[in-house]
Amino acid sequence: MKKDFFLARYALIIKRLERCPATYEEIENYLLNSREFQDANVYQYSIRTLQRDIKDINSLFNLVIQNKKKGDNRYFIASRPVMEVDEYNQRLLESYQIINAINTYPDFADFVFLESRKPRGIDSFYDLLFAIRNKKVVEFEHYSFLNQKVTKRKVHPLALKESKDRWYLFAVDTKDKKTKSFGLDRIRYLDVYKASFKEKYKIDVKEHFKNSFGVMNLEEQKPHKIVLECTKQQAEYIKSFPLHSTQEISLENSEKVIFEMCLHPTYDFMQEILSYGKEVKVLEPQCLIDDIKIHLQESIKNYFS
Repeated sequence: MKKDFFLARYALIIKRLERCPATYEEIENYLLNSREFQDANVYQYSIRTLQRDIKDINSLFNLVIQNKKKGDNRYFIASRPVMEVDEYNQRLLESYQIINAINTYPDFADFVFLESRKPRGIDSFYDLLFAIRNKKVVEFEHYSFLNQKVTKRKVHPLALKESKDRWYLFAVDTKDKKTKSFGLDRIRYLDVYKASFKEKYKIDVKEHFKNSFGVMNLEEQKPHKIVLECTKQQAEYIKSFPLHSTQEISLENSEKVIFEMCLHPTYDFMQEILSYGKEVKVLEPQCLIDDIKIHLQESIKNYFS
């Protein structure tokens, strides 16, 4: 058994048991007949290896696999983490599967084409995660796209958040004690202090971004009920990749689909809606409709001035 093949095994075992419980023999047959095992020229899989893999899966993904023992000796997923962690684990597994597939084929560049627009700033990800977990004060320089200035910041880091293939640091600015988001791609000269901050912030980060699109959050305003009318074709894309966690379908027929969601109609959200062109129309709220009209009128002027 190849030592560097464990990630593929974990992913395949979970995939098989998510379908239904299975005996060791059924798991072994599934693995040995998989493309991953065939491409790696792996022809054996022992029950001892399965037992080790199950322990590692529990440790790495907090996903408990047990054996029924009584009667059929089938293995099954006994418990799994809460939804948010489970979604994270699913993304992690998907990443492992992609990495394993690429490592299997040295000539992958001839067949797999990666996105050329890469997010930057990931080099500071580990240091920031360490600072968050250990409540360390961090200092850095941050470049603002809005005013095109570099400012020095000292913050108490609280969380890392992803938005549209970019990562952001969510932190309390020590200068004014306000929560702010900083793009990791615009952070430089990061310094993690040895000293820890003592403040205990009563901020539920998950709740803070509950009605947000991206990293913008208008705490002083109540979220709006957003109603979107979409063509049938575009609706399929929005169904498969929802705009927001509160998204629901309120009407669907042969001509259109109407989605409803609850969030702050920020500039980022308006930009997202505009990216769909004539395929998506805002029905509510009126303030978002007005903002889109103004934006479109200004855009048209660029071509008829």
